[in-house]
Amino acid sequence: MRGEDRRTGSLFSYVDLEARVGKDHPLRAIRLLVNEALAALASEFAALYAPIGRPSIPAEKLLRAMLLQAFYSIRSERQLMERLEFDLLFRWFVGLGIDDAVWDHSVFSKNRDRLLEGEIAAKFLNAVLAQPRVKRLLSAEHFSVDGTLIEAWASMKSFKPKDGADEPPAEGGGRNKETDFHGEKRSNETHASTTDPEARLYRKGVGKEAKLCFIGHALMENRHGLFVDACLTPADGHAERIAALHMIEPRADQPRAITLGADKAYDAEDFVNELRAMKVTPHVAQNTSGRTSAIDGRTTRHAGYAISQRIRKRIEEGFGWIKTIAGQEKTKFRGRDRVGWAFTFAAAAYNLARLPKLMAAPT
Repeated sequence: MRGEDRRTGSLFSYVDLEARVGKDHPLRAIRLLVNEALAALASEFAALYAPIGRPSIPAEKLLRAMLLQAFYSIRSERQLMERLEFDLLFRWFVGLGIDDAVWDHSVFSKNRDRLLEGEIAAKFLNAVLAQPRVKRLLSAEHFSVDGTLIEAWASMKSFKPKDGADEPPAEGGGRNKETDFHGEKRSNETHASTTDPEARLYRKGVGKEAKLCFIGHALMENRHGLFVDACLTPADGHAERIAALHMIEPRADQPRAITLGADKAYDAEDFVNELRAMKVTPHVAQNTSGRTSAIDGRTTRHAGYAISQRIRKRIEEGFGWIKTIAGQEKTKFRGRDRVGWAFTFAAAAYNLARLPKLMAAPT
């Protein structure tokens, strides 16, 4: 018998969110990891709030909601609040009851900005990695490093002279005026973006277009390809090597020597010497294009060098996820601190997205 297409409402409804989520749903394993990490950060959250006043959105719920935003490629806080309004899975993960009111998107954004003050993104990443069942998956001796461009939330039309010199008036195009930059010399020394002054004009290589951007850096352990550190710097030619030294230095203080894999951009004599002074073996790809490489046969003759060169490329998988799924290819934030916070948090989300399968695999 064909059923009738009628909408009926019930006077009473008994909805158990816990029962609605499948036992094998990947968010279950992720939520356990997230809750344990958030519990470890309870004192950090308490320090960010005043002891009196109106209660704000709990930091734990804020971060769970932001993880969903990364996992499901939700572009804005408005869309996130809409999903929380009708999606039972989202309510369960965040910790909202079926009858709890959803926050206004502007209130959510204001409360999220409070978390910038305590470097919560980096602490959350470390809290996830510090859990015993996650820590056993990590390599303590073999790492890889790389950087990726994060396009700033600023257009090239906002890149104007610092001295306030008048530019030729733009014509046509309505609000989006037509502008011709051909023949005009523009550089970071003489120009700056009026939208995001901390963004810098940079291009990744010869033949690539220049963009207003930042550089996101990540340190990956080589056993399972998880990010163990992440940071963001202004875009310049030395940023990648400086950030790599900053991230690897805390891990170099151990009895056994460690290795660091990297691409040709890191083949610089001063960088290689700094690593060797830290007792870090530089498994850096050789750059012999019209120059002499700082990496010689002392390093390349070992089988571990070839292994590091093969595994280091896996860091691009994480960058691809962060930029496409987590929406960081072109950031929606302004300022180095806010963009860096979002990049580091996206790195933690990438780890969480991969951990359920890694923990379920036989050791």
